[in-house]
Amino acid sequence: MAHTATMNDEVLNFTPSENQRMIADMIRKFGDEHIRPKMMEWDESQEFPIEVFKKLGELGLMGVLVPTEYGGSGFGYYEYVTVVSEISKICGSIGLSVAAHNSLCTGHIMYFGNEEQKQKYLPKLATAEWIGAWGLTEVGTGSDAGGMNTTAVKDGDYYLINGSKNFITHGKSGNVAVVIVRTGNKGDSHGMSAFVIEKGTPGFSAGRKENKLGMRASETTELIFDNCRVHKNQLLGKEGEGFIQAMKVLDGGRISIASLALGIAKGAYEASVKYAKERQQFGKPIAEFQAISFKIADMATKIEAAELLILQAADLKNRGEKMTKESAMAKLYASEISVQVANEAVQIFGGYGYTKDFPVEKFYRDAKLCTIGEGTSEIQKLVIARDILK
Repeated sequence: MAHTATMNDEVLNFTPSENQRMIADMIRKFGDEHIRPKMMEWDESQEFPIEVFKKLGELGLMGVLVPTEYGGSGFGYYEYVTVVSEISKICGSIGLSVAAHNSLCTGHIMYFGNEEQKQKYLPKLATAEWIGAWGLTEVGTGSDAGGMNTTAVKDGDYYLINGSKNFITHGKSGNVAVVIVRTGNKGDSHGMSAFVIEKGTPGFSAGRKENKLGMRASETTELIFDNCRVHKNQLLGKEGEGFIQAMKVLDGGRISIASLALGIAKGAYEASVKYAKERQQFGKPIAEFQAISFKIADMATKIEAAELLILQAADLKNRGEKMTKESAMAKLYASEISVQVANEAVQIFGGYGYTKDFPVEKFYRDAKLCTIGEGTSEIQKLVIARDILK
């Protein structure tokens, strides 16, 4: 399903574009060949299958929004929603890593890097020659990112960075990380700055890897800075702009996580419909029982509503208009219904839904992160309310 709107909003067209159909088809084939056969194995062992992302890079799916002059696909947000949701229908972990790489690390450099930084990093990131990480969260500062303790102190032409970040996607395997650290006073929205730091920089290392409920094949680790010396050329934008940049990056990131949640919900829903038609009880398929058919009707309606909210935010983003409230609404609603849909899917499958032989227990575990990552549901409500009441 796609939504294209003219500038004056008189025409709404929900037919998927040729690009979106081609992307969805390509991902289905890729998933059958490269993701489905091993995804449960990766989930069990928490292996981050880096070779899969290199292959996705060859298909242009790791630089979806990056302009073609930097080696990207040069697509807009409709195509991007298709990419993330179609991959997430197969595996949430792969979808999460694709989303984080595209919208956070790559997106931050694309929007706020200077020409030299874009030339240096975007071609490597867009092709997945390099995997990207992005660091805002710390142990004591999740939702309260402004209270961060990691600092960068000026030392001639360099900055000395000390502290740590946690819950960082690709913290260990990433070749480059964009990190937001404190260069001013705590709590000052102009007291933080963003730096691009390459793997192998002395004093920069990965810490422990998290053992997670779901999204287990998407790597999540600490980043540690111990007198890490970074040249001022690695600053993104000006000193003091890091937090403001991060909030703008997260506006787009919310579309990512909403799309991730949408894909997980669709995967759980499609598995439920198929199972309900096949599973016989009392001499007929369980789909013929109202208790089951009503669950499926509710799931389908929630998915449609989530998709429309996402496409509204994507439309505004494509046009370069403000979409803070709309992306927060999309992220809030899609993530919450993803959990609900996955929960109902397990119920429809009954005892089998609780086993790892069927796909829905994994959707159930993966869905929950969407209500937490890149701004909790509570923070989304705060963002929405502020926008309405200001």
